[in-house]
Amino acid sequence: MNKKMYFALALALVLAVGLAGCGTGGSDNGGGEGGYTIGLVVSTLNNPFFVDLRDGAQAKADELGASLIVLDSQDDAATELSNVEDLVNQGVDLIMINPTDSDAVGSAVAAANGAGIPVVTLDRSANSGEVVAHIASDNVAGGEMAGEFIVEQLGGAGMVVELEGIPGASAARERGEGFNAALEGTDLEVVARQTANFDRAEGLSVMENILQAQPEIDAVFAHNDEMALGALEAIKASGRDIMIVGFDATDDAVAAVEAGELAATVQQLPKDIGSIGVDTAIKVLNGETVDEYIPVALELVTQ
Repeated sequence: MNKKMYFALALALVLAVGLAGCGTGGSDNGGGEGGYTIGLVVSTLNNPFFVDLRDGAQAKADELGASLIVLDSQDDAATELSNVEDLVNQGVDLIMINPTDSDAVGSAVAAANGAGIPVVTLDRSANSGEVVAHIASDNVAGGEMAGEFIVEQLGGAGMVVELEGIPGASAARERGEGFNAALEGTDLEVVARQTANFDRAEGLSVMENILQAQPEIDAVFAHNDEMALGALEAIKASGRDIMIVGFDATDDAVAAVEAGELAATVQQLPKDIGSIGVDTAIKVLNGETVDEYIPVALELVTQ
């Protein structure tokens, strides 16, 4: 064999090995647990609950060797859509979305669907678009759990305020549904029902207005702990004795329960939601079959 033939064969062998290496995996980022890139679009990172959700997702991604890109929608549907479009342009393998609004998120889900990128929703569902899995606590059961606690504590009679979450968010709708179902057939009357958009400052402001308008209030159910803690500040300032029940069991809320300031909070496990989300994403990307709805446990935290 002359030198020209030798070098030609050697070059062909190097190219063949290189092409074989490039051909593994279903995408540029794929190739088993260690190579996937997953996008996580969070409704807001101003809420400790969603910070925990992100942290749980990040820990699981690190454990499985996947890359996680986290984007904050700041409770704005337009920003959410922009975030998803950004992830589509980056060519991520799967997008997990914690929707700002279950209706509005449909545009973002459609953008991912159009690019052939699977979508998993966390905590709040999407009312349109193709979603391979939804991972959340049973918000209806949680709302009912809170309602039953208030009914028991008040002996089945009294005046109650309901602070609602973001209108259109599935979590707000479902928690309210469960809470009001628990009040049926009792002598508890909901004397005020207003949204405070899952926000502590709004919870404070809305509760101040309700306190001025309602001379008799026995209990408050807030769709999340941030609103419950805002309501707590308003009630403390008023000097009135009103029972408050929240939802999420954030660190601040659990501390308030232990201090006897909040009566109870429904405990979700946001880190588990994030962790299970990434675990489910990896299964989807590996071609495994997953359930359309994956529930996460909850319980009532009391003193």
